[in-house]
Amino acid sequence: MNFMRFKWLYFLISALVLIPGIWSLLNFGVKPSVDFTGGTVLELAFPKEINSDQFPKIKQLIEEKNYSVSSIQPSGEKQLTIKMKPVDKEELTAIKTILADFLKETPQEIRFETVGPILGQELIVKTITAIVLAVGFTLLYVAFQFKDLMFGTCAILAMLHDSLVLLGVFSLLGHFRGVEIDTLFVTATLTILSFSVHDTVVVYDRIRESQKRFPKTKFEDLVNKAVTETLSRSVNNSMTIIFMLVALWLLGGATIKWFALALLVGTISGTYSSTFTAAPLLVVWNNLKTKRK
Repeated sequence: MNFMRFKWLYFLISALVLIPGIWSLLNFGVKPSVDFTGGTVLELAFPKEINSDQFPKIKQLIEEKNYSVSSIQPSGEKQLTIKMKPVDKEELTAIKTILADFLKETPQEIRFETVGPILGQELIVKTITAIVLAVGFTLLYVAFQFKDLMFGTCAILAMLHDSLVLLGVFSLLGHFRGVEIDTLFVTATLTILSFSVHDTVVVYDRIRESQKRFPKTKFEDLVNKAVTETLSRSVNNSMTIIFMLVALWLLGGATIKWFALALLVGTISGTYSSTFTAAPLLVVWNNLKTKRK
């Protein structure tokens, strides 16, 4: 099958996925957790299961006492996690009293952590630095290994595609579902960038091998040959990961639910982009280069 014949269709599919996410990023941005903004994370356990329908009322009662609550999420059948502006030990006691009066149950403190705004800003800088370094080293490494900047640049563009898909999805989730991004999201992002490049390099390596064996064959045919030979391997490999991540997302609990979803979205996007973004970009780049000559 001539996959590269439909390269503009692949770009159209990517655009249909990217445009809503980019629009959401420009209009809503992402919703950072206290890891980045600074604040308090309070995790409490109760003797009985807590109904999530009670969360809005709990938030209202706490905010009536002039405490700013960012989110309330379940962290287990009998546990909940409250993220809010920084509070001290005395204020913590007052919040626990509010909950005990409302739920008629005395909560047990599982976790109480406060992150200052300076530490949050430092984490943002380190996150951006880590992503920039990862992208830069990847570009240099791929370009060096394949002796052509075209390969490195197209691999980075495919990584950018996956990053925007992931950020766009979580921007929409943050706006409509209140999902926050935290340090686990950063971990998932860097993991997905690595996965995306890994699959892309496999396709590129097969193209390089074909160039040596068939030097007179048209470049687009070589790319199509490489995609045909690696597609089933890429899909089979990714499906084993996807099945595991779906199970984690559905059954793993609230603490890793969005982390698993980030990995799931990134894995699907990375599998698609390595074949249907990175490879067609090579063909388009090479065609432009040929026309200029």
